[in-house]
Amino acid sequence: MKRLLILSLAALLAGCSLFPKYQRPEVKTPAEFRGQTAPLDSKSLADLAWSDLYRDPVLETLIRTALEQNYDVRIALARIEEFRGAAGISGLGSIPQISAGGSAERSRITTVGPTPLPSTSAPVRNTYNAEVDVSYEVDLWRRIANLNVATRADLIASEFARDAVRVSVVANVASAYFALRALDQQLAITVRTVESRAKFVEMTRAQFERGVVSGLDVNRAEASLATARSVVPDLKAQIAQTENLLEILLGQNPAPIVRAEAADKFFPAPVEVPTGLPAALLERRPDLRQAENTLIGANARLKSIKASLYPTISLTGSFGSQSAALSNLFTGPARIWSFGLGVLQPIIDVNRNKYQVEIYTARERQAILQYQQAVAQAFREVSDALAARQGFTDRLTAQDEQVAALRSAREQVGRRYNIGFSSYFEVIDADTALFNAELTRIAAYQNSLNALVQLYKALGGGWQIEADERAGVAGAGGTPQAAPAPAK
Repeated sequence: MKRLLILSLAALLAGCSLFPKYQRPEVKTPAEFRGQTAPLDSKSLADLAWSDLYRDPVLETLIRTALEQNYDVRIALARIEEFRGAAGISGLGSIPQISAGGSAERSRITTVGPTPLPSTSAPVRNTYNAEVDVSYEVDLWRRIANLNVATRADLIASEFARDAVRVSVVANVASAYFALRALDQQLAITVRTVESRAKFVEMTRAQFERGVVSGLDVNRAEASLATARSVVPDLKAQIAQTENLLEILLGQNPAPIVRAEAADKFFPAPVEVPTGLPAALLERRPDLRQAENTLIGANARLKSIKASLYPTISLTGSFGSQSAALSNLFTGPARIWSFGLGVLQPIIDVNRNKYQVEIYTARERQAILQYQQAVAQAFREVSDALAARQGFTDRLTAQDEQVAALRSAREQVGRRYNIGFSSYFEVIDADTALFNAELTRIAAYQNSLNALVQLYKALGGGWQIEADERAGVAGAGGTPQAAPAPAK
Protein backbone atom coordinates (compact mmCIF):
# COMPACT_ATOMS: atom_id res chain seq x y z
CA MET A 1 0.00 0.00 0.00
CA LYS A 2 2.85 2.37 0.86
CA ARG A 3 4.52 1.60 -2.46
CA LEU A 4 1.32 2.37 -4.34
CA LEU A 5 1.03 5.68 -2.47
CA ILE A 6 4.62 6.61 -3.35
CA LEU A 7 4.07 5.76 -7.01
CA SER A 8 0.86 7.79 -7.06
CA LEU A 9 2.60 10.79 -5.49
CA ALA A 10 5.43 10.55 -8.05
CA ALA A 11 2.91 10.41 -10.87
CA LEU A 12 1.11 13.45 -9.45
CA LEU A 13 4.33 15.46 -9.33
CA ALA A 14 5.15 14.37 -12.86
CA GLY A 15 1.71 15.49 -13.98
CA CYS A 16 2.27 18.97 -12.49
CA SER A 17 5.37 19.48 -14.64
CA LEU A 18 4.22 17.49 -17.64
CA PHE A 19 3.53 20.60 -19.77
CA PRO A 20 5.33 23.97 -19.67
CA LYS A 21 3.51 26.96 -18.25
CA TYR A 22 1.88 29.41 -20.61
CA GLN A 23 4.03 32.33 -21.68
CA ARG A 24 2.99 35.40 -23.66
CA PRO A 25 4.18 35.20 -27.27
CA GLU A 26 7.00 37.48 -28.28
CA VAL A 27 5.89 40.59 -30.16
CA LYS A 28 7.92 43.33 -31.80
CA THR A 29 7.34 46.45 -29.75
CA PRO A 30 8.63 49.69 -31.33
CA ALA A 31 10.63 52.11 -29.21
CA GLU A 32 8.09 54.83 -30.04
CA PHE A 33 4.98 55.24 -32.15
CA ARG A 34 5.56 56.33 -35.72
CA GLY A 35 4.50 59.95 -36.07
CA GLN A 36 4.95 60.65 -32.37
CA THR A 37 6.26 64.19 -31.92
CA ALA A 38 6.09 64.56 -28.13
CA PRO A 39 8.91 63.09 -26.02
CA LEU A 40 8.39 59.64 -24.53
CA ASP A 41 6.35 59.75 -21.35
CA SER A 42 4.54 57.15 -19.28
CA LYS A 43 1.45 59.37 -19.30
CA SER A 44 -1.03 58.65 -22.05
CA LEU A 45 -4.18 60.10 -23.53
CA ALA A 46 -5.80 56.75 -22.73
CA ASP A 47 -5.27 57.37 -19.02
CA LEU A 48 -8.01 60.00 -19.16
CA ALA A 49 -11.56 58.87 -18.55
CA TRP A 50 -13.79 59.67 -21.50
CA SER A 51 -15.74 62.12 -19.30
CA ASP A 52 -12.50 64.07 -18.71
CA LEU A 53 -11.67 64.14 -22.41
CA TYR A 54 -15.07 65.00 -23.90
CA ARG A 55 -16.11 67.96 -21.77
CA ASP A 56 -19.51 68.60 -23.28
CA PRO A 57 -22.64 68.07 -21.15
CA VAL A 58 -24.73 66.80 -24.06
CA LEU A 59 -22.01 64.44 -25.29
CA GLU A 60 -21.43 63.11 -21.76
CA THR A 61 -25.13 62.33 -21.41
CA LEU A 62 -25.20 60.62 -24.80
CA ILE A 63 -22.19 58.44 -24.00
CA ARG A 64 -23.52 57.45 -20.57
CA THR A 65 -26.84 56.48 -22.12
CA ALA A 66 -25.13 54.49 -24.87
CA LEU A 67 -22.96 52.57 -22.40
CA GLU A 68 -26.11 51.50 -20.57
CA GLN A 69 -28.52 50.90 -23.45
CA ASN A 70 -26.45 50.22 -26.58
CA TYR A 71 -27.41 46.86 -28.07
CA ASP A 72 -23.82 45.76 -28.70
CA VAL A 73 -22.92 46.45 -25.07
CA ARG A 74 -25.94 44.52 -23.83
CA ILE A 75 -25.17 41.61 -26.17
CA ALA A 76 -21.60 41.55 -24.83
CA LEU A 77 -22.95 41.44 -21.27
CA ALA A 78 -25.20 38.51 -22.17
CA ARG A 79 -22.19 36.67 -23.61
CA ILE A 80 -20.34 37.16 -20.33
CA GLU A 81 -23.18 35.43 -18.52
CA GLU A 82 -22.99 32.57 -21.03
CA PHE A 83 -19.26 32.07 -20.44
CA ARG A 84 -19.72 32.44 -16.69
CA GLY A 85 -22.15 29.53 -16.77
CA ALA A 86 -19.75 27.45 -18.86
CA ALA A 87 -16.94 28.18 -16.38
CA GLY A 88 -19.20 27.10 -13.52
CA ILE A 89 -20.01 23.79 -15.21
CA SER A 90 -16.33 23.16 -15.93
CA GLY A 91 -15.43 23.80 -12.30
CA LEU A 92 -17.67 20.95 -11.19
CA GLY A 93 -15.37 18.46 -12.90
CA SER A 94 -12.67 18.92 -10.24
CA ILE A 95 -14.87 17.85 -7.31
CA PRO A 96 -16.28 14.39 -6.48
CA GLN A 97 -19.57 13.59 -8.17
CA ILE A 98 -22.16 12.40 -5.66
CA SER A 99 -25.58 10.98 -6.44
CA ALA A 100 -28.26 9.40 -4.30
CA GLY A 101 -31.17 7.19 -5.25
CA GLY A 102 -33.74 4.78 -4.01
CA SER A 103 -35.98 2.15 -5.52
CA ALA A 104 -38.80 -0.21 -4.63
CA GLU A 105 -39.54 -3.33 -6.69
CA ARG A 106 -42.15 -6.13 -6.46
CA SER A 107 -41.58 -9.23 -8.62
CA ARG A 108 -42.65 -12.87 -9.00
CA ILE A 109 -40.50 -15.82 -10.05
CA THR A 110 -41.66 -19.05 -11.60
CA THR A 111 -42.48 -22.08 -9.41
CA VAL A 112 -42.25 -24.60 -12.26
CA GLY A 113 -38.84 -23.73 -13.63
CA PRO A 114 -35.93 -26.13 -14.14
CA THR A 115 -34.86 -25.47 -10.53
CA PRO A 116 -37.76 -26.15 -8.19
CA LEU A 117 -38.61 -23.34 -5.82
CA PRO A 118 -38.29 -24.43 -2.19
CA SER A 119 -41.62 -24.71 -0.43
CA THR A 120 -40.48 -22.19 2.15
CA SER A 121 -39.86 -19.52 -0.48
CA ALA A 122 -42.61 -17.27 -1.70
CA PRO A 123 -42.70 -16.62 -5.46
CA VAL A 124 -43.63 -12.96 -4.92
CA ARG A 125 -40.83 -10.78 -3.58
CA ASN A 126 -40.35 -7.14 -2.53
CA THR A 127 -36.99 -5.41 -2.84
CA TYR A 128 -36.19 -1.99 -1.37
CA ASN A 129 -32.96 -0.18 -2.08
CA ALA A 130 -31.34 3.12 -0.96
CA GLU A 131 -27.84 4.03 -2.08
CA VAL A 132 -25.33 6.91 -2.34
CA ASP A 133 -22.76 6.71 -5.16
CA VAL A 134 -19.50 8.68 -5.30
CA SER A 135 -17.05 8.93 -8.19
CA TYR A 136 -13.90 10.99 -8.57
CA GLU A 137 -11.30 11.26 -11.32
CA VAL A 138 -7.78 11.68 -9.98
CA ASP A 139 -6.46 14.53 -12.14
CA LEU A 140 -2.83 13.38 -12.28
CA TRP A 141 -2.14 14.90 -15.67
CA ARG A 142 -4.18 18.08 -15.00
CA ARG A 143 -6.64 17.34 -17.79
CA ILE A 144 -9.57 18.70 -15.79
CA ALA A 145 -7.55 21.56 -14.30
CA ASN A 146 -6.54 22.76 -17.76
CA LEU A 147 -10.15 22.60 -18.93
CA ASN A 148 -10.99 24.86 -15.99
CA VAL A 149 -8.21 27.23 -17.02
CA ALA A 150 -9.57 27.28 -20.58
CA THR A 151 -13.14 28.09 -19.58
CA ARG A 152 -11.90 30.73 -17.13
CA ALA A 153 -9.85 32.27 -19.97
CA ASP A 154 -12.96 32.30 -22.15
CA LEU A 155 -14.83 34.14 -19.41
CA ILE A 156 -12.09 36.76 -19.01
CA ALA A 157 -11.84 37.13 -22.81
CA SER A 158 -15.60 37.82 -22.95
CA GLU A 159 -15.18 40.52 -20.29
CA PHE A 160 -12.45 42.19 -22.31
CA ALA A 161 -14.62 41.82 -25.41
CA ARG A 162 -17.27 43.83 -23.55
CA ASP A 163 -14.66 46.47 -22.74
CA ALA A 164 -13.60 46.60 -26.39
CA VAL A 165 -17.23 47.17 -27.34
CA ARG A 166 -17.39 50.00 -24.81
CA VAL A 167 -14.34 51.61 -26.40
CA SER A 168 -15.98 51.41 -29.84
CA VAL A 169 -19.30 52.75 -28.55
CA VAL A 170 -17.64 55.76 -26.89
CA ALA A 171 -15.71 56.50 -30.11
CA ASN A 172 -18.76 56.04 -32.36
CA VAL A 173 -20.97 58.28 -30.23
CA ALA A 174 -18.30 60.99 -30.06
CA SER A 175 -17.69 60.87 -33.82
CA ALA A 176 -21.41 61.01 -34.59
CA TYR A 177 -21.89 63.91 -32.17
CA PHE A 178 -19.01 65.84 -33.72
CA ALA A 179 -20.51 65.21 -37.16
CA LEU A 180 -23.85 66.53 -35.89
CA ARG A 181 -22.30 69.68 -34.45
CA ALA A 182 -20.33 70.22 -37.66
CA LEU A 183 -23.54 69.96 -39.67
CA ASP A 184 -25.18 72.42 -37.26
CA GLN A 185 -22.34 74.86 -37.87
CA GLN A 186 -22.46 74.39 -41.63
CA LEU A 187 -26.21 74.94 -41.60
CA ALA A 188 -25.79 78.13 -39.55
CA ILE A 189 -23.19 79.41 -42.03
CA THR A 190 -25.44 78.51 -44.96
CA VAL A 191 -28.47 80.24 -43.42
CA ARG A 192 -26.43 83.40 -42.81
CA THR A 193 -25.17 83.25 -46.38
CA VAL A 194 -28.73 82.85 -47.70
CA GLU A 195 -29.88 85.88 -45.67
CA SER A 196 -26.91 87.93 -46.88
CA ARG A 197 -27.44 86.98 -50.53
CA ALA A 198 -31.19 87.64 -50.29
CA LYS A 199 -30.46 91.20 -49.13
CA PHE A 200 -27.96 91.57 -51.94
CA VAL A 201 -30.56 90.42 -54.47
CA GLU A 202 -32.96 93.11 -53.21
CA MET A 203 -30.24 95.74 -53.48
CA THR A 204 -29.26 94.58 -56.98
CA ARG A 205 -32.87 94.70 -58.17
CA ALA A 206 -33.20 98.24 -56.79
CA GLN A 207 -30.03 99.25 -58.62
CA PHE A 208 -31.34 97.63 -61.81
CA GLU A 209 -34.58 99.62 -61.56
CA ARG A 210 -32.52 102.81 -61.28
CA GLY A 211 -30.45 101.72 -64.27
CA VAL A 212 -27.23 101.42 -62.29
CA VAL A 213 -26.63 97.71 -63.07
CA SER A 214 -27.67 95.37 -65.85
CA GLY A 215 -30.15 92.52 -65.76
CA LEU A 216 -27.20 90.13 -65.89
CA ASP A 217 -26.15 91.29 -62.42
CA VAL A 218 -29.63 90.54 -61.13
CA ASN A 219 -29.56 87.07 -62.68
CA ARG A 220 -26.17 86.32 -61.18
CA ALA A 221 -27.34 87.47 -57.75
CA GLU A 222 -30.48 85.32 -57.95
CA ALA A 223 -28.46 82.29 -59.10
CA SER A 224 -26.01 82.76 -56.24
CA LEU A 225 -28.91 82.91 -53.77
CA ALA A 226 -30.49 79.77 -55.23
CA THR A 227 -27.17 77.92 -54.93
CA ALA A 228 -26.93 78.70 -51.21
CA ARG A 229 -30.58 77.81 -50.64
CA SER A 230 -30.12 74.42 -52.31
CA VAL A 231 -27.54 73.48 -49.69
CA VAL A 232 -29.99 73.95 -46.80
CA PRO A 233 -32.29 70.94 -47.42
CA ASP A 234 -29.30 68.65 -47.96
CA LEU A 235 -27.75 69.73 -44.64
CA LYS A 236 -31.08 69.30 -42.85
CA ALA A 237 -31.39 65.78 -44.25
CA GLN A 238 -27.85 64.93 -43.09
CA ILE A 239 -28.64 66.33 -39.63
CA ALA A 240 -31.73 64.13 -39.34
CA GLN A 241 -29.78 61.07 -40.49
CA THR A 242 -26.97 61.76 -38.01
CA GLU A 243 -29.51 62.19 -35.20
CA ASN A 244 -31.04 58.85 -36.16
CA LEU A 245 -27.59 57.23 -36.07
CA LEU A 246 -26.96 58.62 -32.60
CA GLU A 247 -30.30 57.37 -31.31
CA ILE A 248 -29.57 53.87 -32.62
CA LEU A 249 -26.19 53.99 -30.84
CA LEU A 250 -28.14 54.89 -27.70
CA GLY A 251 -30.33 51.82 -28.16
CA GLN A 252 -33.37 53.97 -28.94
CA ASN A 253 -35.65 54.65 -31.88
CA PRO A 254 -34.84 57.55 -34.27
CA ALA A 255 -35.61 60.92 -32.70
CA PRO A 256 -34.19 64.46 -32.54
CA ILE A 257 -31.10 65.13 -30.41
CA VAL A 258 -31.42 68.13 -28.12
CA ARG A 259 -28.34 70.35 -28.21
CA ALA A 260 -27.68 72.68 -25.29
CA GLU A 261 -25.25 74.88 -27.19
CA ALA A 262 -26.32 77.26 -29.92
CA ALA A 263 -25.91 75.96 -33.43
CA ASP A 264 -23.22 78.54 -34.26
CA LYS A 265 -20.97 77.31 -31.44
CA PHE A 266 -18.69 74.36 -32.01
CA PHE A 267 -17.22 71.79 -29.66
CA PRO A 268 -13.99 73.11 -28.04
CA ALA A 269 -10.81 71.25 -28.90
CA PRO A 270 -9.80 68.87 -26.05
CA VAL A 271 -6.41 69.23 -24.41
CA GLU A 272 -3.41 67.44 -25.84
CA VAL A 273 -1.60 64.80 -23.76
CA PRO A 274 1.22 62.33 -24.59
CA THR A 275 0.50 59.01 -26.26
CA GLY A 276 2.44 56.98 -23.67
CA LEU A 277 4.89 54.13 -24.04
CA PRO A 278 4.26 51.62 -26.87
CA ALA A 279 4.87 48.64 -24.55
CA ALA A 280 1.99 49.79 -22.33
CA LEU A 281 -0.41 49.38 -25.25
CA LEU A 282 -0.49 45.61 -24.64
CA GLU A 283 -2.15 46.23 -21.28
CA ARG A 284 -4.20 49.29 -22.17
CA ARG A 285 -6.14 47.90 -25.11
CA PRO A 286 -8.92 45.50 -24.10
CA ASP A 287 -9.01 43.83 -27.52
CA LEU A 288 -5.36 42.80 -27.12
CA ARG A 289 -6.05 41.38 -23.68
CA GLN A 290 -9.06 39.59 -25.13
CA ALA A 291 -6.87 38.07 -27.86
CA GLU A 292 -4.30 36.94 -25.28
CA ASN A 293 -6.91 35.28 -23.08
CA THR A 294 -8.25 33.52 -26.16
CA LEU A 295 -4.70 32.24 -26.67
CA ILE A 296 -4.48 31.18 -23.01
CA GLY A 297 -7.67 29.16 -23.49
CA ALA A 298 -6.33 27.49 -26.64
CA ASN A 299 -3.09 26.64 -24.84
CA ALA A 300 -4.94 25.13 -21.87
CA ARG A 301 -7.20 23.04 -24.13
CA LEU A 302 -4.14 21.69 -25.92
CA LYS A 303 -2.67 20.62 -22.58
CA SER A 304 -5.95 18.96 -21.64
CA ILE A 305 -6.04 17.03 -24.93
CA LYS A 306 -2.44 15.93 -24.45
CA ALA A 307 -3.32 14.69 -20.96
CA SER A 308 -6.01 12.44 -22.48
CA LEU A 309 -3.21 10.35 -24.00
CA TYR A 310 -2.30 9.16 -20.50
CA PRO A 311 -4.20 6.72 -18.25
CA THR A 312 -7.24 7.95 -16.39
CA ILE A 313 -7.45 6.96 -12.74
CA SER A 314 -10.85 7.07 -11.07
CA LEU A 315 -12.12 6.29 -7.59
CA THR A 316 -15.66 4.97 -7.11
CA GLY A 317 -17.69 4.03 -4.10
CA SER A 318 -21.22 3.38 -2.99
CA PHE A 319 -22.94 3.03 0.35
CA GLY A 320 -26.52 2.10 1.11
CA SER A 321 -28.89 -0.60 2.18
CA GLN A 322 -31.08 -3.24 0.60
CA SER A 323 -33.94 -5.15 2.17
CA ALA A 324 -36.96 -7.27 1.29
CA ALA A 325 -38.98 -5.38 3.88
CA LEU A 326 -39.24 -1.64 4.03
CA SER A 327 -39.08 -1.72 7.84
CA ASN A 328 -35.63 -3.33 7.70
CA LEU A 329 -34.19 -1.05 4.98
CA PHE A 330 -32.07 1.11 7.31
CA THR A 331 -31.02 -1.60 9.76
CA GLY A 332 -27.48 -2.87 10.12
CA PRO A 333 -27.94 -6.22 8.35
CA ALA A 334 -29.36 -4.44 5.26
CA ARG A 335 -26.23 -2.34 4.76
CA ILE A 336 -24.34 -2.62 1.47
CA TRP A 337 -21.18 -0.88 0.24
CA SER A 338 -18.46 -1.06 -2.34
CA PHE A 339 -15.25 0.83 -3.16
CA GLY A 340 -13.11 0.61 -6.25
CA LEU A 341 -10.08 1.99 -8.09
CA GLY A 342 -10.13 2.10 -11.88
CA VAL A 343 -7.38 2.73 -14.42
CA LEU A 344 -8.31 3.37 -18.03
CA GLN A 345 -5.68 3.56 -20.76
CA PRO A 346 -6.94 4.45 -24.25
CA ILE A 347 -5.90 1.83 -26.80
CA ILE A 348 -8.18 2.01 -29.82
CA ASP A 349 -8.95 5.72 -29.29
CA VAL A 350 -5.31 6.69 -28.80
CA ASN A 351 -4.90 7.54 -32.48
CA ARG A 352 -8.05 9.63 -32.34
CA ASN A 353 -6.60 11.52 -29.38
CA LYS A 354 -3.36 12.09 -31.28
CA TYR A 355 -5.33 13.66 -34.12
CA GLN A 356 -7.10 15.80 -31.52
CA VAL A 357 -3.67 16.97 -30.35
CA GLU A 358 -2.83 17.96 -33.92
CA ILE A 359 -6.12 19.88 -34.21
CA TYR A 360 -5.62 21.80 -30.97
CA THR A 361 -1.96 22.44 -31.75
CA ALA A 362 -3.07 24.10 -34.99
CA ARG A 363 -5.72 26.09 -33.12
CA GLU A 364 -3.16 27.30 -30.62
CA ARG A 365 -0.85 28.34 -33.46
CA GLN A 366 -3.70 30.27 -35.04
CA ALA A 367 -4.38 32.02 -31.71
CA ILE A 368 -0.70 32.98 -31.43
CA LEU A 369 -0.68 34.48 -34.92
CA GLN A 370 -3.99 36.25 -34.31
CA TYR A 371 -2.61 37.80 -31.12
CA GLN A 372 0.58 38.94 -32.87
CA GLN A 373 -1.49 40.29 -35.75
CA ALA A 374 -3.76 42.19 -33.34
CA VAL A 375 -0.72 43.77 -31.66
CA ALA A 376 0.76 44.86 -34.99
CA GLN A 377 -2.62 46.26 -36.05
CA ALA A 378 -2.87 48.18 -32.77
CA PHE A 379 0.49 49.87 -33.38
CA ARG A 380 -0.62 50.71 -36.90
CA GLU A 381 -3.89 52.26 -35.68
CA VAL A 382 -2.02 54.50 -33.24
CA SER A 383 0.41 55.60 -35.96
CA ASP A 384 -2.42 56.22 -38.43
CA ALA A 385 -4.30 58.30 -35.85
CA LEU A 386 -1.17 60.33 -35.06
CA ALA A 387 -0.60 60.99 -38.75
CA ALA A 388 -4.25 61.97 -39.26
CA ARG A 389 -4.20 64.21 -36.19
CA GLN A 390 -1.11 66.06 -37.39
CA GLY A 391 -2.36 66.28 -40.96
CA PHE A 392 -5.80 67.63 -40.08
CA THR A 393 -4.31 70.06 -37.53
CA ASP A 394 -2.02 71.51 -40.20
CA ARG A 395 -4.88 71.61 -42.67
CA LEU A 396 -7.11 73.40 -40.16
CA THR A 397 -4.43 76.05 -39.67
CA ALA A 398 -4.28 76.57 -43.44
CA GLN A 399 -8.10 76.67 -43.64
CA ASP A 400 -8.22 79.34 -40.92
CA GLU A 401 -5.76 81.45 -42.89
CA GLN A 402 -7.74 80.94 -46.11
CA VAL A 403 -11.04 81.93 -44.48
CA ALA A 404 -9.48 85.05 -42.95
CA ALA A 405 -7.98 86.05 -46.29
CA LEU A 406 -11.21 85.42 -48.24
CA ARG A 407 -13.30 87.29 -45.67
CA SER A 408 -11.02 90.29 -46.03
CA ALA A 409 -11.14 89.96 -49.84
CA ARG A 410 -14.93 89.90 -49.87
CA GLU A 411 -15.13 93.04 -47.75
CA GLN A 412 -12.72 94.85 -50.05
CA VAL A 413 -14.56 93.73 -53.20
CA GLY A 414 -17.85 94.86 -51.66
CA ARG A 415 -16.49 98.32 -50.94
CA ARG A 416 -14.98 98.57 -54.42
CA TYR A 417 -18.27 97.44 -55.97
CA ASN A 418 -20.21 100.12 -54.09
CA ILE A 419 -18.02 102.85 -55.56
CA GLY A 420 -17.91 101.26 -59.03
CA PHE A 421 -14.33 99.97 -59.05
CA SER A 422 -15.24 96.24 -59.11
CA SER A 423 -17.70 94.27 -61.21
CA TYR A 424 -20.49 92.21 -59.79
CA PHE A 425 -18.73 89.09 -61.06
CA GLU A 426 -15.90 89.79 -58.61
CA VAL A 427 -18.42 90.16 -55.80
CA ILE A 428 -20.06 86.82 -56.62
CA ASP A 429 -16.72 85.04 -56.96
CA ALA A 430 -15.44 86.39 -53.64
CA ASP A 431 -18.66 85.50 -51.82
CA THR A 432 -18.76 81.97 -53.31
CA ALA A 433 -15.10 81.34 -52.46
CA LEU A 434 -15.66 82.46 -48.86
CA PHE A 435 -18.81 80.35 -48.47
CA ASN A 436 -17.08 77.21 -49.72
CA ALA A 437 -13.99 77.88 -47.60
CA GLU A 438 -16.08 78.30 -44.44
CA LEU A 439 -17.84 74.98 -45.05
CA THR A 440 -14.51 73.28 -45.74
CA ARG A 441 -13.02 74.79 -42.60
CA ILE A 442 -15.79 73.26 -40.47
CA ALA A 443 -15.21 69.86 -42.11
CA ALA A 444 -11.47 70.18 -41.38
CA TYR A 445 -12.15 70.96 -37.73
CA GLN A 446 -14.51 67.98 -37.50
CA ASN A 447 -11.82 65.75 -39.03
CA SER A 448 -9.26 66.99 -36.50
CA LEU A 449 -11.62 66.07 -33.66
CA ASN A 450 -12.33 62.68 -35.22
CA ALA A 451 -8.58 62.07 -35.46
CA LEU A 452 -8.36 62.69 -31.72
CA VAL A 453 -11.26 60.28 -31.16
CA GLN A 454 -9.49 57.61 -33.19
CA LEU A 455 -6.22 58.22 -31.34
CA TYR A 456 -8.00 57.87 -27.99
CA LYS A 457 -9.62 54.66 -29.19
CA ALA A 458 -6.37 53.27 -30.66
CA LEU A 459 -4.59 53.87 -27.36
CA GLY A 460 -7.29 51.92 -25.51
CA GLY A 461 -9.11 54.85 -23.95
CA GLY A 462 -12.80 54.76 -23.09
CA TRP A 463 -12.97 51.96 -20.55
CA GLN A 464 -11.90 51.72 -16.93
CA ILE A 465 -9.41 49.04 -15.83
CA GLU A 466 -11.01 47.62 -12.71
CA ALA A 467 -8.48 45.18 -11.21
CA ASP A 468 -5.32 43.29 -12.07
CA GLU A 469 -6.99 39.91 -11.61
CA ARG A 470 -8.59 40.40 -15.04
CA ALA A 471 -5.14 40.54 -16.64
CA GLY A 472 -5.02 36.77 -17.00
CA VAL A 473 -6.49 33.52 -15.81
CA ALA A 474 -5.44 31.64 -12.69
CA GLY A 475 -2.96 28.92 -13.45
CA ALA A 476 -2.19 25.67 -11.68
CA GLY A 477 -0.96 27.35 -8.55
CA GLY A 478 -3.80 29.88 -8.50
CA THR A 479 -1.66 32.78 -9.75
CA PRO A 480 -2.36 34.77 -12.92
CA GLN A 481 -0.48 33.57 -15.97
CA ALA A 482 0.59 35.95 -18.68
CA ALA A 483 3.65 35.34 -20.34
CA PRO A 484 5.71 33.60 -24.79
CA ALA A 485 5.91 30.09 -26.20
CA PRO A 486 3.05 27.72 -25.91
CA ALA A 487 3.40 24.24 -24.51
CA LYS A 488 4.34 21.51 -26.97
